[in-house]
Amino acid sequence: MNIQDSKHTFHVVTISPRERIDVMNAPELRSKLNEYIDAGDCNLVVDLSCVPFLDSAGMAALVNALKRARKEGGDVKLVWPQMEAARRVLYLTKFDKIFDMASSAEEAAKMFR
Repeated sequence: MNIQDSKHTFHVVTISPRERIDVMNAPELRSKLNEYIDAGDCNLVVDLSCVPFLDSAGMAALVNALKRARKEGGDVKLVWPQMEAARRVLYLTKFDKIFDMASSAEEAAKMFR
């Protein structure tokens, strides 16, 4: 009998910012995301549930991480913010069409399976 099998294990890192992601602190988020990707951790969940607001600099950091992760064979999933202002930005910019979105970090991590 010829049997092939494979085991898939997905290592997922969750990053959970707890404040605004704007021009002042987006570089710190970008740096942290790049650290993980550089270390080979290319399956990332960014839990935005506690983020009250994000601007174009914050969105650029997320897009940068998405491009880099996908180039390395990984992906970035986002958790919907609870605050309406942050949710609105993601809707208006159609980030929910670019990123896989989840209601929790656990749900986002399951998307990698």
